[in-house]
Amino acid sequence: MNDATENNLERLHATVEGRVQGVGFRYFVMRNAGILGLSGWARNRYNGDVEVIAEGERSRLEQLLKALHRGPSSSFVRSVDTRWEEATGEFMGFKVRRTG
Repeated sequence: MNDATENNLERLHATVEGRVQGVGFRYFVMRNAGILGLSGWARNRYNGDVEVIAEGERSRLEQLLKALHRGPSSSFVRSVDTRWEEATGEFMGFKVRRTG
């Protein structure tokens, strides 16, 4: 068991589809994750989606997930594919990453 697991932290791995690039979506995610005290990253995907990995307490991750479904006002979220995984504790803060 790692420290993240012992502290009841989880990992949310989400892929957001829709009009989510060029509308400030990654920075919207970063702001919300920061407010919620989550760590991880968000990045654009070459196929037009946005990928998000966030770690923290389940209740806070669920709040972030609600924000992902909503998105910023200039976006249109078609779907959010979600996987819950074991947290690794590898992230310090929340960042926007390069397209991948």
